[in-house]
Amino acid sequence: MPFLGQDWRSPGQSWVKTADGWTRFLDEKSGGFVGDISSFCKRDDHNKENLFNTINYDVAAKKRKKDLLNNKAKTQYFHQEKWIYVHKGSTKERHGYCTLGEAFNRLDFSSAILDSRRFNYVVRLLELIAKSQLTSLSGIAQKNYMNILEKVVQKVLEDQQNIRLIRELLQTLYTSLCTLVQRVGKSVLVGNINMWVHRMESILHWQQQLNNIQITRPAFKGTTFTDLPLCLQLNIMQRLSDGRDLVSLGQVAPDLQVLSEDRLLWKKLCQYHFTDRQIRKRLILSDKGQLDWKKMYFKLIRCYPRKEQYGDTLQLCRHCHILSWKGTDHPCTANNPETCSTSLSPQEFINLFRF
Repeated sequence: MPFLGQDWRSPGQSWVKTADGWTRFLDEKSGGFVGDISSFCKRDDHNKENLFNTINYDVAAKKRKKDLLNNKAKTQYFHQEKWIYVHKGSTKERHGYCTLGEAFNRLDFSSAILDSRRFNYVVRLLELIAKSQLTSLSGIAQKNYMNILEKVVQKVLEDQQNIRLIRELLQTLYTSLCTLVQRVGKSVLVGNINMWVHRMESILHWQQQLNNIQITRPAFKGTTFTDLPLCLQLNIMQRLSDGRDLVSLGQVAPDLQVLSEDRLLWKKLCQYHFTDRQIRKRLILSDKGQLDWKKMYFKLIRCYPRKEQYGDTLQLCRHCHILSWKGTDHPCTANNPETCSTSLSPQEFINLFRF
């Protein structure tokens, strides 16, 4: 059967059967007759010049389109979805498999960083990818990673919150890139090495911007934290899950310094993050013969990972293998969809795509 459709080797052109055989024509939008090579060689110089002008115009148009995409690299031109299927092999119903980079591209992480409940989750995920999974991402996924990271930095610069968290993320990413860039020629990074050097310069610029942040004192003259009763101040301090926040809070005022040294406060903090077995292995006594819970906490965080808790997480439906944000509806066919969903920590999310 003759082929009458668009030729896959020459987009925009069609093959038409004539008395002399099959002849190639341009579409109406492009205009003009191309013909085969033998007929083209017999044409006059004027037609040849017009043909070359048409070809050069098409090449220039494609180049402008490519440059436009490169200039708009910060614009995410891939589709964002509320949920995705997680499949690790080909089946009769579905072909191919889902990778970490594909999941990172398709799930809506750009909007997630604007939600205070999901912000810490996304930042922790970015940190874990920077530590060990950056080379497993595709070029589009790596570009998306840098775009989301830039949005995170801009958000922190605007609201002046979670500064230390982002500093640690940028330092982790910069350290990983320094190690990877030194391995030039081993195909560890996707893209030109100069592009990654430019990205490292952007990271240094972001770090400088974070270091230059000066938090201004609010003009509000109403009731402050130190005006509250001591029991309420201590109750609020017990809600802090990072010991460094307690130390920083104690440096604000002398009265808060006394509260930040409360033994019960540090004891609850140790019991929240670590097990009894871990605590028993790192016992430290003070000069008075009592357990020094503050020193024990900072010693424990150097030996064991702290407990992670997030306001909102990604969840996996074990019945239909759908990955989505918590609270997002998906077309689940189970009788009790709520019992099939399992919350995933950032590390469990990455482990989900390891084969």
